[in-house]
Amino acid sequence: MGRRPNQERLEQYEEIVPEYPGSVRASQLAQTLGVHRSTVQRDLPALEEQGTLLSEDERGLLSLFRRRR
Repeated sequence: MGRRPNQERLEQYEEIVPEYPGSVRASQLAQTLGVHRSTVQRDLPALEEQGTLLSEDERGLLSLFRRRR
């Protein structure tokens, strides 16, 4: 079984993603958070479980799609 994502980092996504107009690359998020790009990719399912949905387009750009509350 894999590691549980860092909760503090997961909360940072909701603050960081809207700062980028339109969309952001996983590599940009990784650099901002100080983690590897693969960490960002692994965090995406945990974000969805918490109600933060990031949409990925055909170019690999992520954008905040919807927050479920």
